[in-house]
Amino acid sequence: MIDLIHKMKVITLKKWWQKSIIALVAVVTLGAISPNHEIWETLRDDKDQPKSYAEEERQQVVYDLVDPSEVYYQDRFILENVRKTAEEQAYLKFGSRIGPVIQGEFDSVIMPNIQRAIDLHLGELPAESLNRLAISEKPAGDYSEKIFHIYDSETNKDAIRFHVRTEKKPQEGFFFNFHYHLAEDDFQRHIELGDIYWSKNTPPKWLS
Repeated sequence: MIDLIHKMKVITLKKWWQKSIIALVAVVTLGAISPNHEIWETLRDDKDQPKSYAEEERQQVVYDLVDPSEVYYQDRFILENVRKTAEEQAYLKFGSRIGPVIQGEFDSVIMPNIQRAIDLHLGELPAESLNRLAISEKPAGDYSEKIFHIYDSETNKDAIRFHVRTEKKPQEGFFFNFHYHLAEDDFQRHIELGDIYWSKNTPPKWLS
């Protein structure tokens, strides 16, 4: 805002000098060169005209409305395939006993968070890195946590690990805690995706 005001002051001063010169020449030449003479067109530069504050603000609004996802997603098609495969692996882990019970809440709460996590951590990768991504195809059974891991198929190194842990809370019952871990901190940090309540009874084993 201060820079804009400064520019306007400089341009206003310049205009004042231009008008003074035009008036002086008109007097000295006894009107032979009028203020409307084409000679003065070379002194007028439309590029020096300051933009109004409203115009500046409008341009900023247009910039702010750009969807960030359009900027950092290198390849939407690859990411969509990753998300689709991730959902398939999740339902494979749930099996026929747990899946139908938690499907509604998983679809509306957990899966969108899984998608956001994938987009957030993989969206900026270059196309060649995205093309190497693969998803593990063997969810862990029994009461083990692994749902699926996303890894580099060339190096076989995991990038993200998505897990679900069965937790028993006193006086409440059993919950499924969905979370993920990242390679950047050697999979130490536990990043929450959300909880789904089961019941006070012990849930079946995964894959059952």
